[in-house]
Amino acid sequence: MAKTDKDTSKSAKNLFGDPDDLLIDRAERASRQWQKEVPSVADKLQPMVLLGRLNEAAQIMNRDYLVPAYADIGLKLGEFDVLATLVRSGPPYQLTPTELYRSTMMSSGGMTARVDKLERAELVERRPHPEDRRALTVCVTPKGLKLVKDMIPDYVDMQNRALDGLTAAEQKQLSSLLGKLIRSVNDPVGRK
Repeated sequence: MAKTDKDTSKSAKNLFGDPDDLLIDRAERASRQWQKEVPSVADKLQPMVLLGRLNEAAQIMNRDYLVPAYADIGLKLGEFDVLATLVRSGPPYQLTPTELYRSTMMSSGGMTARVDKLERAELVERRPHPEDRRALTVCVTPKGLKLVKDMIPDYVDMQNRALDGLTAAEQKQLSSLLGKLIRSVNDPVGRK
């Protein structure tokens, strides 16, 4: 049986699904699909939606805002994180590898690779620890310090543009709620 013009226009109109569905985010779409496929969990999907939105927001912020900002100065996320951590630690702009590891939340192997790359770029250098002859510190070079301090104003402006969709009060509320969530899931002694 041949398709009529009406059938063709209807299938073309819905080629990407229900037009109303195109206006919702991925997490909401997934929730609606699970409600249809497994109705018994329909009233328990809010955490899935929230976690999906957190994940998608983080991906978008990284892809569209953060990664391009780091690329503009020739760094990747982890490399910038190490360099910025050293700079924000204040004079003398040096930390032990363990202090860096704890501040940046990356693996020790990942830390070594990043410090190696930053050292080759002459943005950091390893020096003997001033109090422990067995230890080293990682120090920002004048070139690394200038790079970070010169880019921070633009970096902060970019972060403000990324959050323009929320009022200052909404940003504060979201930040507070995310802080509470992080503390609750990261509670090492189970004081929930």
